[in-house]
Amino acid sequence: MRLTAKRPTPEGLRLAVFYGALFTVIGLQLPYWPVWLEGRGMGPEAIGILVGAAFWGKVVTNPSIGQFVDTHGRRKTVMVVLAIIASSCFALFTVVDGFWGLLVLSVLGWSLFAGLMPLSETVTMGLNAKGRLDYGRVRLWGSLTFIGAAMLGGWVLERAPTTEVILWMILAGMGLVTVTALGIPTVQAERRRGSRLPFRALFRNRAYLLFLATASLTQVSHTVYYAFATLHWRDAGLSGGVIGALWAIGVIAEVVLFAFSGRVIARIGPERLLFLGAVAGVVRWSVLAVTTDVVFLVPIQILHAATFGCTHLGAMHFIAGRVIPGLTGRAQATYSSVAMGLAPGIGLLAAGPLYAAFGGGAFLATAAVAGLGTLWGWALLKHSTPTGTSRRTR
Repeated sequence: MRLTAKRPTPEGLRLAVFYGALFTVIGLQLPYWPVWLEGRGMGPEAIGILVGAAFWGKVVTNPSIGQFVDTHGRRKTVMVVLAIIASSCFALFTVVDGFWGLLVLSVLGWSLFAGLMPLSETVTMGLNAKGRLDYGRVRLWGSLTFIGAAMLGGWVLERAPTTEVILWMILAGMGLVTVTALGIPTVQAERRRGSRLPFRALFRNRAYLLFLATASLTQVSHTVYYAFATLHWRDAGLSGGVIGALWAIGVIAEVVLFAFSGRVIARIGPERLLFLGAVAGVVRWSVLAVTTDVVFLVPIQILHAATFGCTHLGAMHFIAGRVIPGLTGRAQATYSSVAMGLAPGIGLLAAGPLYAAFGGGAFLATAAVAGLGTLWGWALLKHSTPTGTSRRTR
């Protein structure tokens, strides 16, 4: 659906500001949280588990949150509460040390923080479907702030006497998340009258299962990158500023994709985007496995627009266009729990030992995972109708 007005709407602006705050935290977490954990004395295996804990926690929290909002609505209230509790958990990182204490806080804090994403995506995609904003043009502000946070984090880390500065920057970002959550548009979850659809209704349609498998495998192929790319590049002699720029390049490419997302979706469709994301993963991780030369890293980082951007954009539009309204909250939460939680959580358990044993060669394993994603993505394409659409999940 085309927007009736090209100017940013008040709802779109408020959501853009919230995405900006949310991705300020993510832009510090993804590149530099492993560095902070290393500064606390954690080795590669422990870092893989602790980073994975953020993903494992979503498996329980996100479906529960999705179930609640599908039944009761109140998305905005839930988001504000999640932000406050997550911020409190992160504050405890300042006084808790040791593997087990860090593990407990990682599960609680990062999983509650992760619950904010599917809720904000459901609100934004709901307004997108009504023609009140353009999802891609709102979401790209999150990507832009990710770039700024990643580059700022690299610059600060080069000059700071301790890696503890990473935690303090994340705490400041969580303050912004909490404040901007108060400005989220009040959009109640659409609830069905009469008997409520059971959760299992999501899995009665083969297309949804194929979608979930494709997205999960492509997302899990990012695990070595998320947990060890910064450490790998730093050990190869790249400066913090260069590393921050490399993360930023990938997200800049993602921003360009989101800026033209309406046209891309109209021409390609969500199923083809998901397939392209998996194919790009095979190429990207294969290259990262064999070189740390910036000449090659710069262009290959542009593929982030495909491995993450196409996969995420395809997933959002698949859920919005293929899932009936009474299940969208749970469909979004299930995608976040499985593709962004369970699957990466399993992958990160293996990522630590793989990186400890093979260094950058661990990227070859994730290239193989992306290869499996292409097989499921191809099956999803074959399952789609000739016009590139599938029936809604019932």
